Amino acid sequence: MTSATAAAQVGTNRLSLSGVVKERSALRYTPVGLPALDLVIEHQSVVQEEGVPRKVTMDCKSVCIGTLAAQAQQLAMDEPVDFQGFLAPARNGRGLVFHITLIQRANPAVPD
Repeated sequence: MTSATAAAQVGTNRLSLSGVVKERSALRYTPVGLPALDLVIEHQSVVQEEGVPRKVTMDCKSVCIGTLAAQAQQLAMDEPVDFQGFLAPARNGRGLVFHITLIQRANPAVPD
């Protein structure tokens, strides 16, 4: 293995994104039998770029695999949620997909 190959294997691939579920597919199963749920997350924020505020509005193709698929099915479409995970190439090789590994409700319901 060359040092360039070794360097390419070591790195950081983490994404933290807040948003709401805009689209949700029907539950499917991977070839190895794991449940999978495809989502589109709608994100809106204002970030600083070179000291200037920039409004960001985007849709992010996402997927939940395994036990998170059931958790994602329970999310309300307009519920603010914080997602964490990593980016990977789409199955068709065009674009990226956000693979969600953690779902946290932004405003958890307070019990009565």
